[in-house]
Amino acid sequence: MAAPTISAAQAVGEYLQSPDDLAKVAAFRKKLEKEKASIDARLRSGVKEQLDATRDGLRKLFGTRNNVQTIKDEMETVDRMCSDPSYVVSTFDQISRVSMVHRNFEQTEEMVNNLLEMNSKLDMLEQMLEEDRNDILGPAPYLLRIHFQLNRLEAFRNQTMHQAKKSSADTRNTLTRWFERLTNLIEAFDQYVLELARNILPIVRAGNPDVIVRLMKVVEMEAREDEKAIAIKLVKKAGKMDAASKFRSMQANARVIKHYRSKVMKCITDSIQAKFDELYSANERDPASFLDSLVFIYKDLIRIESDVVPCFPPSYDIWQTYVREYHKALNKTITRLVKSEPEASALLTLHAWIKEYKKSMRELGIPPEWLEPPLLEGKEQSLIEDYLQLIIKKLDEWSENLMKTEVAAFTAREEPPEVSSDGLYTTSGTVIFLDMVNQQVDLALDSGQGLVLARAIEEVNRVMRSIQDRWVKLVDTEFKKHTEKPEEVPGGLVEYCIALANDQIKSADFTEALSARIEPLVSEKYRVTIHDKLNDALDGYLDVAKKYTQTLINIIFHDLKPAIKQLFGPTWYEGTHAQIIETMRDYLSDYQAYLNESLFEVLLEDLLDTYLVTYLTALANGPKLNMPAATERMRQDIDEAYKFFGTYKKMKELEPQMEVLDQVLSMLEASKSLVFLSYWQFAKVHGPCIQFVEALMKARNDLDRSGVSEVMDSIKRKVKEENLTDPPEPTIMKKIVIQGALSRFLVRT
Repeated sequence: MAAPTISAAQAVGEYLQSPDDLAKVAAFRKKLEKEKASIDARLRSGVKEQLDATRDGLRKLFGTRNNVQTIKDEMETVDRMCSDPSYVVSTFDQISRVSMVHRNFEQTEEMVNNLLEMNSKLDMLEQMLEEDRNDILGPAPYLLRIHFQLNRLEAFRNQTMHQAKKSSADTRNTLTRWFERLTNLIEAFDQYVLELARNILPIVRAGNPDVIVRLMKVVEMEAREDEKAIAIKLVKKAGKMDAASKFRSMQANARVIKHYRSKVMKCITDSIQAKFDELYSANERDPASFLDSLVFIYKDLIRIESDVVPCFPPSYDIWQTYVREYHKALNKTITRLVKSEPEASALLTLHAWIKEYKKSMRELGIPPEWLEPPLLEGKEQSLIEDYLQLIIKKLDEWSENLMKTEVAAFTAREEPPEVSSDGLYTTSGTVIFLDMVNQQVDLALDSGQGLVLARAIEEVNRVMRSIQDRWVKLVDTEFKKHTEKPEEVPGGLVEYCIALANDQIKSADFTEALSARIEPLVSEKYRVTIHDKLNDALDGYLDVAKKYTQTLINIIFHDLKPAIKQLFGPTWYEGTHAQIIETMRDYLSDYQAYLNESLFEVLLEDLLDTYLVTYLTALANGPKLNMPAATERMRQDIDEAYKFFGTYKKMKELEPQMEVLDQVLSMLEASKSLVFLSYWQFAKVHGPCIQFVEALMKARNDLDRSGVSEVMDSIKRKVKEENLTDPPEPTIMKKIVIQGALSRFLVRT
């Protein structure tokens, strides 16, 4: 059943299914025009080929018709003469037999003489052929002479073997052996002719175009003989048996059809492909050199048009044949090149080369329809996509292999981290990874396309973020093992965390420099994407670096857990706090020696915050304070903290942060009637913090329950009157968690 036809309206409806599709009309129109142009070109090429084939067939058909008509006329003349009464005689049979015997004698004599002379002729022809074959590039002076003599000897052989069909097998075998040398020489000549066909361009370059002219004379003569033989076979097939018996002489010409023309054309095609294959094999590991060497295509075509085309008969249309075959061989070879999965740079070079090839062929005046099929099926733009995918593939492969090595070294921690030239801990993997990213970005830059660079940066961002996530998870896992089962994990976690933190800053600096380097090289369309993706990666590195510094702080306070638990307990009054300060001092000494200076400053800020939160939380959730010993001990703690942190920070920077401890101490030292004044100085900075202050008052053993209630009532009343609220920016007090009574009991027990 015929497929239903689709109207123009239905076809348009397939494209325009929503109002938004109207914006794509120009694109659809260009696409349809491009498809129409491609189809028109193929139709024109196909029609021309069909017309050429039809014209060639008609030419041969007319020639055959003329030959058949000539034979028919001659047969009618003979038949008329035989049927004319003037030729009918009573002794005709005798005369016919005598004539046949005489003809047989003549043929026998001729055959014997030919057989006797054949070897001497073969000696001469073999010598001439050997001389011509010694230099395939010419001048081949004996080519036509050899062909003429061989043609006569071959006809003699064919006639003799035909007449011997009814002879005994021994006779036929004897003749076959007798003609074996001739048969071998004919085969050698055939091979020589085909070898000449494979070297047409080198022969012309050697200055011997006349060799090609002689070659084509041989080919044309053999083609005519093939046509005659085919015509005779058609006559025999169409004629009656009586007619066939009258022309037994035709059967003697038992010619083997040689198809020289098609064989020569095939040799030309094979020689072109062989040249491409040889060149590709010689440069298989260097695609760029292979593409550079393809300049021979233009040189060959220019020489062919000027020197080879005049040597061929016009019916061969040899110029178009050469152009088509060169193009087909090129397409086959570069398809092979793409399938070999070359380096990304080779794909880029190939993309540029194809553009230059199309331009050069236009300059040579080559019609586009001759260049079919299109190189790489017209999908050369896919080379850019392949180019990008190769960059992504390499990026993924190398980063994955690198991570395996780095993760193994991190988890085993058999050796300390490397020390960089500036004396800081680092890992070799980061340098390798950043070099790898640089290489791939440079490859993307080489494409000269902003889209390729933008997509490459997107993939770089993806890989960077993936690596960041994997390191964060790994460090969290190792820290958990360190805190839960320290005896089962190797040491060196601190050193490796420092190295990783330093690497994050190094990577962030690299990312920032990369952004500054490539953003000016692209248009605004892609600059935004590149900027956003690299900024995202940079922020990720900084976030991860801060995560590692927090891990370093967590390691310190994990070791301080026993001491922190004793804060504000009985042993605290004996100087437990000094142990906390000394532990932090020991850790910070190591951190400062091997940690990036900027990161150390960040770590110091976070450490101070953590210390304050820990100290104040312990105070708010601690046991009853023995007054005034508690405030005296607390003042000593604050002095120790000032001295410790003061070694790393300027006092004017430290005091605003430590002020909260002074304010809290002031509330503890104040009498019941003056607590409110101390509290107000505290509240103006940190907000009401009612729960914390109440816990603080309850901890004082010099205030009973009614005293605490009295203090808190006055504070709450003042807060309400002044409409005191939390500050716009949260302070450290926001991090203080006040536990319930049950929680405090469980912690203490």
